[in-house]
Amino acid sequence: MGYIRITEENIDAEHICCAMSNRQSERKKEWLRERFREGLVFYRSEERGKCFIEYIPAENAWQPLDADGYMHINCLWVSGSLKGHGYSSDLLNECVRDAKEQGKRGLCILSSAKKKGFLADPKYLKYKDFAVADESDVGIRLYYLPFREGEEPPRFRDCAKHPRVTESGFALYYSDQCPFTYYWVPRLAAAAGEHGVPLTVIHIDSREAAQNAPSPVTNFSLFRDGQFLTHEILSEKKFLALAGIR
Repeated sequence: MGYIRITEENIDAEHICCAMSNRQSERKKEWLRERFREGLVFYRSEERGKCFIEYIPAENAWQPLDADGYMHINCLWVSGSLKGHGYSSDLLNECVRDAKEQGKRGLCILSSAKKKGFLADPKYLKYKDFAVADESDVGIRLYYLPFREGEEPPRFRDCAKHPRVTESGFALYYSDQCPFTYYWVPRLAAAAGEHGVPLTVIHIDSREAAQNAPSPVTNFSLFRDGQFLTHEILSEKKFLALAGIR
C-alpha cells in the first residue's frame, strides 16, 4: 500500500485519519498548518482508515519534555482492517529514516506500562527496541529509541513527572492536537454546568503552554482537587460517573 504525506499544499483536499466529522477535521487541520512550519510530518495510508503517523522535532512538540535532538512521535495509529499488514512498521521506518537524515539522536514517544487509549502500545514499542527513558508519577512513560549508544535519554519536565494543579473541583486541560477534544470537551462542560459540577476548563493553545503543562499528556488531562485522574477522553456519562452522578 502507498502513503500520502499531508502538507500545506494538499491539506485542504486530503482527509486526516483521526477525525470523526468535518468540523473536527478542520480544527485539527488548523493546528497542523501551524506545525508544518515547525517541522511536523504527517503520513497516512492511501486507503481511507486510521493508518497514520505524526511526528515533530521534540523541541517543537506540544509535550513537557527535555528531549533536544530527538524526534517526537505524536501519534502512530493503525486500527481496524488495516491492522496486521505491517503498516505500522512502514510508517515507523519512514520516521526513523527521516530522523536519521536530519541528524537526530533518536525517537521518543509517550506510552505506559499497559496499553491505554490514544497512546502507543508498549508491547509494540518494546518489540521495536524502544526502552523506557522516564516515567511520571501517574504511570505515563516516555519511551525512546536512540540511534547511537550512549545517547542521553529524553526526560519529562518536573511539571509532567509530578502532575498537580491548584484548581479546586475538576480541572480539564486540553489542546487541539487531538480532534476528539473538539467534540467532547464542550459536552463535558455542558454536562458539568447542567448538574452543578465544578469544572474549570483550560485550553492549551500554544507550544509554550503545552511544554509547561501539568501532565505528560497534553491532549486531555483531567484533575480533581489538584490530583490527576485520567488522560482518557471521557463521554458525559463517564465524567458524571466520576462526579458521583448516575
